[in-house]
Amino acid sequence: MTDQVPHALRSDALDNRERILDAARALFSADGLDVPMREIARRAGVGPATLYRRFPTKQTLLGAAFADQLRACRDIVDEGCADPDPWRGLCLVIEKICELHARDRGFTEAFLSAFPGVADVAAGREHTVKAVAGLAQRAKAAGHLRSDFVLDDLILVLMANKGIHATSTATQVMASRRFAGLVIQAFEASPRHAPLPPAARLASAAPHNAPR
Repeated sequence: MTDQVPHALRSDALDNRERILDAARALFSADGLDVPMREIARRAGVGPATLYRRFPTKQTLLGAAFADQLRACRDIVDEGCADPDPWRGLCLVIEKICELHARDRGFTEAFLSAFPGVADVAAGREHTVKAVAGLAQRAKAAGHLRSDFVLDDLILVLMANKGIHATSTATQVMASRRFAGLVIQAFEASPRHAPLPPAARLASAAPHNAPR
């Protein structure tokens, strides 16, 4: 019995941690980064003391909540930079980064914001910016990326991609893929107008008098 008690406590603590992180991700995505910590605790079904014991500050909670997305973002950028064709690598980065952000707008807000003290997010953003800058320079030198492209254009893409709203995550990702296709054609030095990914049915795009 003595051996089982610490194990049970560790299991409960792990369950609490996962509930807190799930609640935080959902609320950050729906309501932004300013959601109160007490609301996160309430959604997770734990007391504020339990929340603060696991995550003493919102900064530590943000870093933990988006750790998987930050790793995925780094992997995407590294994969694109490793491609011997810099334009193909840049296209891969745009496509996959847009999809990653479309799945979690809370992560997009954390990635784009200047929320103080979130070292992991800031480091991930810095890595992404530096890597994409080098990749863009190579794509320009190869004659595939338009010469007036600047890194701020990529920030505009992420901001616009964040604005995609759909009734389901699957539809949101579908719309993001088409958006990425349009962006890539806009960035290409000599567009070939390759076929775009399928269009997603977005409620806001339907005319009010459209037949049902």
